[in-house]
Amino acid sequence: MKTKHILLALFVMLFCVALVAQEAPVVEDTTVKITPGRIIQDSGYWGYAIILVFVIGLVYGIVRYVQLYQREKVDAQKLYLKLKGYIKNDQIEEATKIAESFKSTTLGFIFWSGLKAFGDMRKANKTGEEMDRVVQNAFEESVLQTVYKIDSGLSWFTTLAQVCTYLGLLGTIWGLLQAFYGLASAPDHLKNQVLTEGIAKAIGTTAMGLIAAIPLSLIHGGLFGRAQKILADIDEHTVKIMNALSMANKG
Repeated sequence: MKTKHILLALFVMLFCVALVAQEAPVVEDTTVKITPGRIIQDSGYWGYAIILVFVIGLVYGIVRYVQLYQREKVDAQKLYLKLKGYIKNDQIEEATKIAESFKSTTLGFIFWSGLKAFGDMRKANKTGEEMDRVVQNAFEESVLQTVYKIDSGLSWFTTLAQVCTYLGLLGTIWGLLQAFYGLASAPDHLKNQVLTEGIAKAIGTTAMGLIAAIPLSLIHGGLFGRAQKILADIDEHTVKIMNALSMANKG
């Protein structure tokens, strides 16, 4: 993980710590102001467990955002048209160099692998079906090496969101049990306090679980959509480049 990823993770953790450390709100005219700090305070250790899961998901989301939106940032259609022009003019070396400049992206690596195989076969004076087969194998091998990484691990966001929800529900049940047991065993003058604390914990953990689960679900949706867009571009333009090289081979 790069330094900027670590700094972003630390920033998120410090933000969560600041929420936990927030003082309880002041009661004015019997109205209690609901704040994130108050919810965390009421939810107790269940809230800290939910925060931990949420922070893990948030940090992982930042890492995957960088991978899908920054490292895979390439205009597939524009790159394809540019390479197609060089291929049509039989400038395979120039096309290979351009693809190599995008080698850090999945699409660029796949294009570079196919173009390099085409150039190597041409230097070896190989043409016809043999060249088409070798070039196709190069494309397929590069796809197998890289494409699986694009949407790998995205299901973890759904799992983490579910864990937050389940922790919230478990904390709710725990808070209600605490309230009921308190009513049964606490002195009369403390029954209202015990009941209030138990219900506050029950409601607080439910709120915490949902507050954490909703952003994680949105993160999953955004990253999954981006991954599907990248995969669709790879499928479409890889076939187009292969067809362009096949035409160049026949020419």
